Amino acid sequence: MTKLRMPNGADLAGNTFWEFKDTISSNRMRRIVQYSPKTHYADIQISPQWHQWLRHTRAEAPSTSEQQYDLQRQSQLKYLARLADDRWASKPSFLDAPKATSHPGPATLPRDPGGYAGQTEPDEKEGVRNAVGGVGEVGESETSSQEKRNRGKASDSPWQVNRGNPGDGWQPEAWTPGPVKR
Repeated sequence: MTKLRMPNGADLAGNTFWEFKDTISSNRMRRIVQYSPKTHYADIQISPQWHQWLRHTRAEAPSTSEQQYDLQRQSQLKYLARLADDRWASKPSFLDAPKATSHPGPATLPRDPGGYAGQTEPDEKEGVRNAVGGVGEVGESETSSQEKRNRGKASDSPWQVNRGNPGDGWQPEAWTPGPVKR
C-alpha cells in the first residue's frame, strides 16, 4: 500500500511539514516534519504553532504571516526583558553593603550606662571584713573559696575523659500492667 504524502507547509527555518493517511490508525491523518538538510540535528527548533499542528491540537497549519508575527513578538519580548533587567540592575540592592552617609546612625546605647557598665574584677585580698577577723583571715578565706571553685570546674570539664557511657548502669525494670479501665 502506498502512502500519499501531501505537503502542508513550511516554517521560516526551511523545515517542511507533511500529512498522509496512516495504515495503523485510519481515523486521522498522520503528520510529520522533514528537517532542513542545511541544519544540524542539535540546532533544530520547531515553533509552538507547528508543534501544535503536529500533535493535532491545532486543526489548521500556521500561515507564513502568523510565523513572521510570532518572530516579531519574540524579539519585542526580548527587548522589553532587556530593558527590565537594566532597570533592575540600576536600582540599589538590599543585599549590598550600605554606603557611608554624612548623618549619624541611630543611637544603640543609652547616654547613661547605668546598668550597662562593665564588670570590674576585685583585687586580691579584697573582701568583706568583720569585727572579729583581720586582714590576713580575709585573704585565706578568699583563696580557699577560689580553690573550691577551681575544683568544681575541673570535674565539670567537657574535655575530661569519661569512662563508659552515661547509661551503662541502667537496667530495665519488670513490666507490670496497670488496671484496665472499663
